[in-house]
Amino acid sequence: MTPPPAPAADDTPPPRASLRPLLARIWRDYLSRRRAALFLSVLCAAIVGVMAATVLQLLEPAIDGLFLGRPVTIWGAFTIPPGQALTAIPLVIVGAGLVWTAAALGQAALVNRLGHGIVGDIQVRLFGSMIRADLARLRSQHSGGFVSSVLFDANLVREAFTNGVVNYTQHALTLIAVLAYMAWTDWRLTAIVFLGAPVIAWVIRRFGKRMRKATTGAMVETSNLSTALMENLDGVRLIKIENREAAEEARVAEVVARRQRHVIKSADSRAFAGPFSNLVAMVIVAAVMAYAGWQARQGEMSVGAFAAYIGLLMAAGQSLRQVTNLQTVMSEGLTAARRLFEALDIQPEIREAPDARPLPPGPLTVAFEQVAFAYAPASENVAPTLSEVSLTVAPGETVALVGPSGGGKSTLLSLLPRFYDVTAGAVTVNGQDIRTLKLHDLRDRIALVTQEPFLFDDTIAANIAYGRPGASQAQIEAAAAAAAAHDFIQSLPEGYATRAGEAGLRLSGGQRQRIAIARAFLKDAPILLLDEATSALDTESEALVQAALERLMAGRATLMIAHRLSTVRNADRIYVLEAGRVVEQGSHAQLVRKGGLYARLAKQQSLDGDPVAAVS
Repeated sequence: MTPPPAPAADDTPPPRASLRPLLARIWRDYLSRRRAALFLSVLCAAIVGVMAATVLQLLEPAIDGLFLGRPVTIWGAFTIPPGQALTAIPLVIVGAGLVWTAAALGQAALVNRLGHGIVGDIQVRLFGSMIRADLARLRSQHSGGFVSSVLFDANLVREAFTNGVVNYTQHALTLIAVLAYMAWTDWRLTAIVFLGAPVIAWVIRRFGKRMRKATTGAMVETSNLSTALMENLDGVRLIKIENREAAEEARVAEVVARRQRHVIKSADSRAFAGPFSNLVAMVIVAAVMAYAGWQARQGEMSVGAFAAYIGLLMAAGQSLRQVTNLQTVMSEGLTAARRLFEALDIQPEIREAPDARPLPPGPLTVAFEQVAFAYAPASENVAPTLSEVSLTVAPGETVALVGPSGGGKSTLLSLLPRFYDVTAGAVTVNGQDIRTLKLHDLRDRIALVTQEPFLFDDTIAANIAYGRPGASQAQIEAAAAAAAAHDFIQSLPEGYATRAGEAGLRLSGGQRQRIAIARAFLKDAPILLLDEATSALDTESEALVQAALERLMAGRATLMIAHRLSTVRNADRIYVLEAGRVVEQGSHAQLVRKGGLYARLAKQQSLDGDPVAAVS
């Protein structure tokens, strides 16, 4: 069945949280460690801004000195006679241009290093938060949302707090310097310019609000798009066999269309703010020209002063447009930062106690004491997955869990390494509640082989040694031989250096299973958890691996799940789970003789023909 489409983005604008704590955290977590680079880049931006205004201000002495042959004064300090203007003024402009260029190059280099460094920090922290999150949270949130945050939101933060901050500084200082030069040239004309400031501020505020709303919607739909794409890649075989390509294309197209609506709204807001600001600027330019023309007729303004003033005024308009556009960048970055911090601030419920104790070496006894567990909170009144389960596994013992699907067997196995915590009762190791133990020590003493083993897209040797990275090649090969995997690995084109492919898809199911079993052999942990560990093997390999597993189980506490009852006949004890409760326990022979649920399951699988006769 096609998964339901991801929820559409909410069009209501998010509440405006206080900016001060958000900016303080961005500074503390990401910018403070790079304060030197940030300071230098802002300094370079300031020089670029001032030089831009300075070069324009030089238009007045350039025109008056070069074309009108008048003596001119530069920056109110240096007087250049008409005979020297032809060389002096161009040299001053070239000098200012060199300073401008050097500052711009320094700004670009520093911003690139600063920005990408911040992106790397954010991505690493997001991945760390994801990989340490509770299994319940990971199961409830699609991985597409994490991918979107790591790739999309992190870059928005980078753009805002590197290019955004530095360019904002540059254009704001350019604007300030230009206005200062304009006021110095003619304060009355500058007063006319300032009459348009409230109108421009209103335009910026109005379009900024629209951009924030559209940006939030675009982020939500980007997560939905990532989710849809990953679902289709994961389920491509089902999609093809059910001829659902067109339906899935339409579903993704719907998500793309929703995202596009928000992206276009944001782009329109950004694009429309500039022309509206330009319109106001053109009205101001017209008023300035009218007044300047009147002054020129009165002999109170030279041609050079007028040209310089108009150039400065146009530069002010350009800088104002840039500042307006950067408002969008900053708004997007702040919205993304809020989303990122919300994800980073979620604390896992499964965490180590401050006074956690180490787990001593040696054999371990596992006990489940009146264990209950529910995936949903008690307030939702959902029946628990496990209720009052008690069992013990001593070193050297093999305990099997059997029963109908949905009985809670895999959940019980997940409680021991604390993938989840019990809601009642306790799981103990050597009499110590596992919630009081160091989490790393606990999981280091457990080997797990599941029904669907996962392999990384790495070499087979690296996959076998994943739980023991320092293992030698000889140890890796010995573990593979014990798992009946050595021969097929040797037959591969590159042997142990062969890459397994994404999720191990270059290998067959049985081959992946044997590599996972080899991984457990190499880890050599005192607690062994087997979840249908031999289900994907052919008859010959199963016999080899079953014999190897029996050797591995010696001296270890082994808890195994099996649907094929032939794999649990030799277990020391068998617990039959139904609807989350232990309904039977005993050896294979005892349970067959009892004639209950286990006997019925055994008869359905024809383990012994007539179950009762088999033990008589």
